[in-house]
Amino acid sequence: MRALHYLFVTFLALFAANAAWADAPGALGDGPHLAIRLVAESATPAAGRDVTLALDTRPEPGWHGYWQNPGDAGFPAKLSWTLPKGVTSAAPVYPVPQRLLVAGLMNYVFEKPYAPLVTLHVPAGLAAGTKLPVKLHADYLVCTSSVCVPESADLAVDLTVGDGAVTPENRARFDAWRQAIPKPIGSAATFQVADGALRISVPYPANAPLTEAYFYPVSTGIVDYAAKQTIARDGDRVVIATKPGSGGTGALTGVLAIGAGKGLVVDATPGTVAPAGNVPAEAPPSGALTATLIALAGAVLGGLILNIMPCVFPILSLKALSLARGHLDERSARAEALAYTAGVVAVCVGLGAVILGLRAGGSAVGWAFQLQDPRAIVVLLLLSVALSLNLGGLFEIPTPQFVNRAGGAGGAFATGALAAFIATPCTGPFMGAALGAALVLPWYAALAVFAGLGIGLALPFLALGFVPSLRKLLPKPGMWMETFRRILSIPMWLTAIALAWVLGRQVGTDGLTVGLLAALILSQVLYSGGHRQRKGLPFGAFRVGLIALIFVWGALTIFPLGGKARVASVVAGNDEPFSEAKLASLRAANRPVFAYFTADWCLTCKINEKAAIETDATRAAFAKKNVAVLVGDWTNGDATLGRFIEAHNRAGVPLYLYYAPGAAEPQVLPQVLTPGMLAAL
Repeated sequence: MRALHYLFVTFLALFAANAAWADAPGALGDGPHLAIRLVAESATPAAGRDVTLALDTRPEPGWHGYWQNPGDAGFPAKLSWTLPKGVTSAAPVYPVPQRLLVAGLMNYVFEKPYAPLVTLHVPAGLAAGTKLPVKLHADYLVCTSSVCVPESADLAVDLTVGDGAVTPENRARFDAWRQAIPKPIGSAATFQVADGALRISVPYPANAPLTEAYFYPVSTGIVDYAAKQTIARDGDRVVIATKPGSGGTGALTGVLAIGAGKGLVVDATPGTVAPAGNVPAEAPPSGALTATLIALAGAVLGGLILNIMPCVFPILSLKALSLARGHLDERSARAEALAYTAGVVAVCVGLGAVILGLRAGGSAVGWAFQLQDPRAIVVLLLLSVALSLNLGGLFEIPTPQFVNRAGGAGGAFATGALAAFIATPCTGPFMGAALGAALVLPWYAALAVFAGLGIGLALPFLALGFVPSLRKLLPKPGMWMETFRRILSIPMWLTAIALAWVLGRQVGTDGLTVGLLAALILSQVLYSGGHRQRKGLPFGAFRVGLIALIFVWGALTIFPLGGKARVASVVAGNDEPFSEAKLASLRAANRPVFAYFTADWCLTCKINEKAAIETDATRAAFAKKNVAVLVGDWTNGDATLGRFIEAHNRAGVPLYLYYAPGAAEPQVLPQVLTPGMLAAL
């Protein structure tokens, strides 16, 4: 009888539309009341790859559209595609909906702009330039609180087979739309119907934030939509207690809203679910402080280990030279140590704030995100060349007046900031897990974790400043320091060469030529300043700096340094580029899979690849056990890979996953691999 009641209400609303339309917002001819636009993420999808389409939907004020499960009334949109031969479409995925209770009927709706996403697969073998006209006919219901009207839309978008390039505007839009799509929880849930009650147990970390929690069922008949839901934490799970529906069998699928338009896809199977403790989900998680402290400790330890990484050592060596001179009294040594630490922490917290802000806006960015832009690589390249020439004795770095007024502390602050900035390509042990945890903590706790990373990076110099006995271990100053300084220019030149290689990989030979030309011009400008210094004249920092800025600005703006010329990563043997569809097909075939995520600017990644992944022993072991290898290249900040990396609690690369046959979850491997580790799997 209740099902008949729902059906009656829906048809009554449709029938009443004609009579009541004059009193509804807008007139019959003023529609559509749900404006839909079909948008392709890339107008030139690559053959053999996927392309995402968005149904950019904007309800008229006072109206609403329906989720994939409309609830007690309404019906979902029906999509009829007309696709080119060989092109296939997946089912649409929807963002987290809103609830609308009308006359005791619960509706799952969208009252604000939203965008279901549909993935199209373009078949392999199509020639570049092949036209792919895509058409869509959509039938849907749009309602106010008192009237419903069926509408339809005929939409189209013309695609052309190409390189799969995505414009920055489209990338930002699709990142924001994807941010609203519920993420897979990655673990099995359980539900039980007993004694007239329904309980659903969802695995969820005790230290993860959870507010405005609600379970939206996709499966029909198992959950009473209008019944009250009681949601409580119980350790590392969330328990939803509510009233069962009038029917429905099999598995239960739905979305658990976790706050601020975010949700998790839940797949639950029948089983036994113990009642939860009486802890409301909206309460602050009791483990949040513990999680923050653990992440903070990991960040400090990761930052400390970062000091021995090759990409950080040259900058730290600059500060070691100043300590070796041994001219500082106790007070000055402590002041420089604190200033150096402040510079490191300021940059780490600043980068963390930018990352959190961009992620809040929908971008899938992580640690070292700025290196995904070739222009940032050019800046680092020029900086490395300048430091190499300085260490080689070509010129002395002039100290600006505002730094002079701050004494030695000003130079120490600048050196600390420089060390932190140039350390961003590195991710060492403990650091990845700590920064990944920071991204699910409240913003203030996340910034504390980023500050912990800076403290760890600055800890050695901080200890030298505050412990006189450690400073006494440093060698006495002498002429050896000039020789040592020249030697230190070698790792800095190697850093510049590595950055030039990354630039060439990102933008091709034309972009690399532009970067090297800018480096040549900068070196000539610095030589001019050094020549003046050798004559006893001022460096001419303002004049030389202005000339350098003009040439660098020209190199960065006149020549296109976008990522379209990106050189594809070379995969060894039978390795394949990573995609979630490929991973799913391999796991369905019960094959073991090793998936690793890398970037050309990630030094740790490249060392691991040469030392552990691409060795003969590893390849032989993989071949013997028929292990499939998937490579995810994050050099240019692929948003899809970014979200996948984020789903595994990492803030960046490297990430190494091993999927054993039949295992529900992958084994997350350490960020520093040893030669025998992969073969031992």
